[in-house]
Amino acid sequence: MAGRREGPLMRIGGQHSRGSRIAIAVAIGVLLGCVFAFLYPDGFLSSRSFAGSNSARLSQVISSSCASSTKRIKTLESQLAILTGKNRELSSQVNDLSMKLQIAGQGNTKALYKAGPFGSVKGFRKNPVVISDESVNPRLAKSLQQVAINNELIVALANSNVQSMLELWFTSIKRVGIKNYLVVALDDNIESFCKERDVPVYRRDPDEGIDSVAKTGGNHQVSGLKFRILREFLQLGYSVLLSDVDIVYIQNPFDHIYRDCDVESMSDGHSNATAYGYNDVFDEPAMGWSRYAHTMRIWVYNSGFFYIRPTVPSIELLDRVADRLSHEPKSWDQAVFNEELFFPSHPGYEGLHASRRTMDIYLFMNSKVLFKTVRKNSSLKKLKPVIVHLNYHPNKFERAKAVVEFYLNGNQKALDGFPDGSE
Repeated sequence: MAGRREGPLMRIGGQHSRGSRIAIAVAIGVLLGCVFAFLYPDGFLSSRSFAGSNSARLSQVISSSCASSTKRIKTLESQLAILTGKNRELSSQVNDLSMKLQIAGQGNTKALYKAGPFGSVKGFRKNPVVISDESVNPRLAKSLQQVAINNELIVALANSNVQSMLELWFTSIKRVGIKNYLVVALDDNIESFCKERDVPVYRRDPDEGIDSVAKTGGNHQVSGLKFRILREFLQLGYSVLLSDVDIVYIQNPFDHIYRDCDVESMSDGHSNATAYGYNDVFDEPAMGWSRYAHTMRIWVYNSGFFYIRPTVPSIELLDRVADRLSHEPKSWDQAVFNEELFFPSHPGYEGLHASRRTMDIYLFMNSKVLFKTVRKNSSLKKLKPVIVHLNYHPNKFERAKAVVEFYLNGNQKALDGFPDGSE
């Protein structure tokens, strides 16, 4: 059987149909090519277009992220400022409430506190400061705002009788770089003397009861005035480092103060035991087996150099001392100061409830420690005290100059020519 064969006409028609379809496809391809060539002259998948697109997107992401971070930082800073303000406000409220609570608890048998676990209970050591009352002395308040740093300053009282010591005093203060100090001038001459030497000075308003002593009084009489004068400083809310003028400053004392008690004072003690306290055994043989009686001893605080915080017990201390000195003209201000600070309550007497701290005797050094012990000890001579108080010796000015030479000018032999005591 013969196979099927296509005729010539059929072959011609098929070839023509296939060619038409190819032509149409080519035309469409050319048309699309023209369109894409017009829309994407650099190529549809060119690296330039791709990179540009990614770069733009990356830039947008970074900008958005930076803007978000900046906004977040500003928000956090704003929140921190608000929280800081609230913290100060709450601290002030806690301070005020603590004071009111303590005052309310005086003489009250009703329980105010709940005791915690064993070993966790501690009594009040740092009494809250009083609320500042500028109406007490607006002029002094304005002066203290200009001089004080962190609401504290060194204060010294001076009249013309101590002018030479005063100059040595503020010269050493300036040399150390202390800015927050003030001289309370007790006469016109000292006021002019300080102003001429660019020393911060304050002259009190006339007060006949004080001025009569201030202008002509000796060391002990003038020293007694400070308890009345300091009261205004405390009422204005300032902590005061009270300083006699027979003191040489070698470091800034505010870098070495604890500020954890009402009163922080240097000691007249000359050793760790005498300055910080010791158990002294009293022997009375006539008592037989009970002949030994244990006593607690501590040498007095020096009323010529102490740091006092503006608290209720501190102000009460000043009032007590000033009142006794006004009614006991032959009493010594340092003895009265220590009696009121240390004597406990007993029949007929209510003791002062003030916290106290003894300063380090080798940092806040009295002249007995220096001339009897330190200058003879090769190790102790290397220590750098904060201040030296020439309280134990009469020739204060000469010894003070020697202290300056030894500690500030490096003359290791400056102290050698003086006797231990006042002979």
